[in-house]
Amino acid sequence: QVQLVESGGGLVQAGGSLRLSCAASGRPFSSYDMGWFRQAPGKEREFVAAISWRGGRTIYADSVKGRFTISRDNAKNTVYLQLNSLKPEDTAVYSCAARPGSNTIRSQGTEYFYWGQGTQVTVSS
Repeated sequence: QVQLVESGGGLVQAGGSLRLSCAASGRPFSSYDMGWFRQAPGKEREFVAAISWRGGRTIYADSVKGRFTISRDNAKNTVYLQLNSLKPEDTAVYSCAARPGSNTIRSQGTEYFYWGQGTQVTVSS
């Protein structure tokens, strides 16, 4: 079992920045690929970014590429999502997720086993 707790969400104006954190406990964090997903009201959950268990590989949704950066600190059992140049359409609940490390980073939420409760990000225009 892996327990995940997100933090860092809030209200920000368009063009602003936030840094989300996801703290993990339980099984060795360093053996898990980590992902960030988001869900806006009335919309389906969508993939945002993911990082491999060693941190050497990352993938991003096209909608956030160049604006968001995922990173991890295995010594602190934490994965981060830096959100820059925020837009109102980025408003959503952001959740982190974990799956056992593999050779291919996954972007499908159904392939992740453990989930946090989420943190709200609201971007005003």
